[in-house]
Amino acid sequence: MSRVCFSTARTLRWDHRHSVPGKLETLLETMDLAGRFTEKDWVAVKTHWGSPGAFRIIPPVMIRKVVDAVKETGAAPFVTDTVRIRGLDYLEVANQNGLNHLSCGAPVVLADGIYGKDSILVQAGPLLGSIAVASAIHDAPAMVVCSHTKGHINSGYAGAIKNLAMGCVSGRHRDQGWQRGRGGMHCHGEKGLQWDKDRCTLCQQCADICPLDSIEFKDAEFSYNSETCWHCGRCSRVCQEGALTLPQDDETFMKSMAESAATVLSTFPDRRKVLYINFLFQIQPECDCMPIADVPVIQDQGIMISDDLVAIEQASVDMLRIAPPLPQSAAYEKKLMPGDDILARLNPRPLQLQIDECERLGLGTKKYELITVEP
Repeated sequence: MSRVCFSTARTLRWDHRHSVPGKLETLLETMDLAGRFTEKDWVAVKTHWGSPGAFRIIPPVMIRKVVDAVKETGAAPFVTDTVRIRGLDYLEVANQNGLNHLSCGAPVVLADGIYGKDSILVQAGPLLGSIAVASAIHDAPAMVVCSHTKGHINSGYAGAIKNLAMGCVSGRHRDQGWQRGRGGMHCHGEKGLQWDKDRCTLCQQCADICPLDSIEFKDAEFSYNSETCWHCGRCSRVCQEGALTLPQDDETFMKSMAESAATVLSTFPDRRKVLYINFLFQIQPECDCMPIADVPVIQDQGIMISDDLVAIEQASVDMLRIAPPLPQSAAYEKKLMPGDDILARLNPRPLQLQIDECERLGLGTKKYELITVEP
């Protein structure tokens, strides 16, 4: 059984130690960072930077607390993510969302370079074959995976597994293209875009949101480049008319995501040097990759920390499953009730499968002890 330490988002005393940033400091102390990191270690602090319009990310003050705790060990942290949109644009998004060297106290760098092609091809498993792990992640001896828990169009739930599986992998490999990047995961689990001309209003919102400019409208006809499209599903998600759909093989996708997470972790010789912090805050129905941030569907729950990927993900999902919906949210509009597994209902995917598969691959255990830690 693995330990998962938790501090609630509630603050009941007028004392910094009882504030949420103060509680994160206390949680970090429970993990004995000095016993995990050395002065020679460069430590990747992996977090999602958001998108234009997607501002409900992990707040910079929380990233700063993690950075400061790593620095106290003598190690050198850097805040990182992989290219989601054009690299220079993504750096601007990070800065607009408050993530920069000044606020974080450490360099903010793109793990796969400004073009998203700096990666190392790593042998994976039977589904993916090999994948392009971002070079800064691949070469780092240690990592703190800071994950904003939320809904996701493809995986139903997005937390630490997705942060590893997609967030630590390049969009494409320099020589072998998107098939060895995140797109390889998507296309193993999906079957191709389907367009219903009768429903389409030609608003072209799908083309606007495509990160690869793969969609084109010519003479009122939809077309997309199947060679560049990595089937991320953003285009079908924003189609409010239901004219664009992307059928998905959920089981294959979830298993390929677990396989990718295992591949990323295989690049760390000492697994004790990888820690996971899940922020159960601003739990929105969409991924931070989308160009919006809807109001949260579940009240802030708190922060979890563990060195067991599977345990922290199971604990997070278990807590979110029983949480009541927030008023005036997407969950409330669907008349969901406490215990209705809100994220699974909003994004109907078998989200538990990603956790089950990670356990099968030996990445941790679903058996956990949730230890409440308060100052």
